[in-house]
Amino acid sequence: MNDFYRAVKYHQHGNPHKVLRLENVSPCELGPREVRIEIQASTIHPSDYGLIKGSYGKLRKLPCVAGREGVGKVVEIGSRVTEDVMNKVVAVPDQVGAWQEYCNAEVDDLILLPALVPYHQLAVSLLNPMTAWRLLHDFEYLREGDVIIQNAGNSAVGLSVVQFAKRMGVTCISLVRTEERVRDLKNFGGGEVWIDDEDVSRKVLEFTKKRGCSMALNSVGGRSALRLARCVRQGGVHVTFGAMTSESVRFPTRNLIFDDVRFVGFWLDRWKSCQSVGQLRVSLEEILNPLALKQVSYPIDSVFSIEEFAEAMARNSESRMGKVLLARDKEKIESSLS
Repeated sequence: MNDFYRAVKYHQHGNPHKVLRLENVSPCELGPREVRIEIQASTIHPSDYGLIKGSYGKLRKLPCVAGREGVGKVVEIGSRVTEDVMNKVVAVPDQVGAWQEYCNAEVDDLILLPALVPYHQLAVSLLNPMTAWRLLHDFEYLREGDVIIQNAGNSAVGLSVVQFAKRMGVTCISLVRTEERVRDLKNFGGGEVWIDDEDVSRKVLEFTKKRGCSMALNSVGGRSALRLARCVRQGGVHVTFGAMTSESVRFPTRNLIFDDVRFVGFWLDRWKSCQSVGQLRVSLEEILNPLALKQVSYPIDSVFSIEEFAEAMARNSESRMGKVLLARDKEKIESSLS
């Protein structure tokens, strides 16, 4: 490789548009059990902004490279790493930063990814799908025929929930903010897609024949979270895992007392910290197998080169259907999307 590679870094917390810089980085020498990963594609998550701003639950030591999720291939190995690791497709380790051209990783920590799946799908295949899988399996015993409801149905987690729920025989009602997103999500195969307004609870009672939803998944907050709570059946659960509006989640006293609705939170990082390496790999297989078998897919909105990271962030701030990627070979990934 060259004497340096490029990385999007920040040396202090603050507004991402002000603190992020594209810098030249000198490659570190590989340790005996390390490998060098050539990063092929990475994505932009809301949690990336939280890390950069300094508001996320767990922060990295500064200065650091931005980005949490990406995919690459092994292009160099340390002296105590076997040759069969070369050219393997792997996930970019969470803590090293995905918005860069290369990174080092311990070989024992590598997460191998399906080699035949395109990079643009692998780049978004872990964090959001894993969150969706855990939401559907850890808080309520969902049975075939159950109905659940979520806001931000066009988000990456929301799209994963829709697909995993369908495979479980569970009906998912997805709430979105505009008619354009209703059309997009229905075209994607989202099933029941409604506008997130004050009429939602009435429509849910009618749709479920007054049974209500077994689970509500909230990543918005504010009045949207309150509307979800009014849709949950007696003894059901309301799970908050995001706060897109930054508005407080209001707990409706009536539903809390008379319907015994449980209000809980979920943070994937905390869940991961409680798992062994073996448990994590089993969980990853559960979400990667449907991807490898083409039973699920994740829409990509647009692709940018690392030099265009500012433009990528600008696009990411707009309403869209699908993820925004940074890619080593922008044209190749764009051609694979068409």
